[in-house]
Amino acid sequence: MRLIIVDGLDGVGKDTHAQLIRQRYEQKGEKVVVRSHPESDNFFGRTAKKALLGQGKINQLKASVFYAMDVMYSLRRYYRKPTSDTLIMVRYLMGTAYLPRRLTKTGYRFFEKLVPTSPYMFFLDAKPEELVERIKQRSETEMFETQEAFLKVRSKALDLAKGWHIINTAQSIEQTYSAIEKILDKLDNTPAS
Repeated sequence: MRLIIVDGLDGVGKDTHAQLIRQRYEQKGEKVVVRSHPESDNFFGRTAKKALLGQGKINQLKASVFYAMDVMYSLRRYYRKPTSDTLIMVRYLMGTAYLPRRLTKTGYRFFEKLVPTSPYMFFLDAKPEELVERIKQRSETEMFETQEAFLKVRSKALDLAKGWHIINTAQSIEQTYSAIEKILDKLDNTPAS
């Protein structure tokens, strides 16, 4: 099974591009599952989302813990017993960039050993001011969706994204997806080792 990870800060277009990637493989006749965390189909995802819409240290802790549990739930359900050709995970390892700086790298390394990784790991990136403008279009705002938070988290996430395919989403959706598709073409045509 192909595991594709689409990660990045809020507002970069993760869900949009995950759906375009899903369409690519479905057009080839593959069965594709997309999991966008936090998911609303389980207790962990619903609890994480509720905490993200709150404020304060307790909600930050709850959001982190239940987000991680939601990802683990998806892995157990869809990765350990594959029923699809391609699994696309939206929001995955980069959740660790929201941890305090002293815990970010340790948390990332811990989860990187705990969860499967893949050559198909995409970090979608944009400048914080662009993200804030995109977020304004939404009906609700999460606790980490401020320019100040984006500045801090983006710096940590880019540091963690070594070895990932970093894609600038400041361009149009079509241009961004074209950059992703070129990488997918190359990876799909690389023999498994």
